[in-house]
Amino acid sequence: MQEPSFVRDKLLPVGTVVVLLIAIWYVAVVFLNAPFERDTAARNGTEITFSEIARNTMAQERPVLPAPHQVIAEIWDTTFNKAITSKRSLVYHAWITLSATLLGFGIGAALGILLAVGIVHNRAMDRSLMPWVIASQTIPILAIAPMIIVVLNAIGISGLLPKALISTYLSFFPVVVGMVKGLRSPETIQLDLMHTYNASSAQTFWKLRWPSSMPYLFTSLKVAVAISLVGAIVGELPTGAVAGLGARLLAGSYYGQTVQIWAALFMAAALAAVLVMIVGFAHTAVLKRMGAKP
Repeated sequence: MQEPSFVRDKLLPVGTVVVLLIAIWYVAVVFLNAPFERDTAARNGTEITFSEIARNTMAQERPVLPAPHQVIAEIWDTTFNKAITSKRSLVYHAWITLSATLLGFGIGAALGILLAVGIVHNRAMDRSLMPWVIASQTIPILAIAPMIIVVLNAIGISGLLPKALISTYLSFFPVVVGMVKGLRSPETIQLDLMHTYNASSAQTFWKLRWPSSMPYLFTSLKVAVAISLVGAIVGELPTGAVAGLGARLLAGSYYGQTVQIWAALFMAAALAAVLVMIVGFAHTAVLKRMGAKP
């Protein structure tokens, strides 16, 4: 049996997929941006070869689909060549969105855990509240976000909290579902054993149900933190915000700056990946603290 290899088992498969995606991306850049080059040549009364089309499509100012190197150049310029306090800096916009994400994630995680505890320990809450929790996610966030923003602005609440509440609305659901499953994961024989020890409901919860729910909790938190970022970005769109990744996307769509849009999208994806990794590290640390094997 072969020993595990990082290069063979992880780096090579992932690298192959990434290279393939980039190659497909470059091909798509040529075909999607070629009509503009042909129209420009036709208006000028000149002929243009395919090699010229391919070269020009890689450097258009406002392409339909920007090339990977254009997106990387934009990210580098707006991340390292701009002061982090500048409104043209992606770091500045990412921090604005991240602050709303973390606040909404914290509120949503706490709310989800409390609801899950109530659902598990109260039959009335289980039968009445759980269907409403599920039904709440059938409403598109793009439909409800403007209403939340407008209503809260009408009562004098603006700024960070409205965006955070939209993140809360999205993030509490996976935590509720995951924790309900986790708190109910102990087997009947384990619960019976706690009864033989004359354990109270609180003791059963803290010594059995809560430790058993940890894998479910952190799995749910990974989903919740990523979707919280989506909620924060969506919350910036209907307000006409001037800061945040959502505002960056909105400004790019207004002025046809597709390179700016794609750079903001990649920054959002990187931010989500970092947040999920942080939750994953916390998951590993908690399980190790609980005595789980690495």
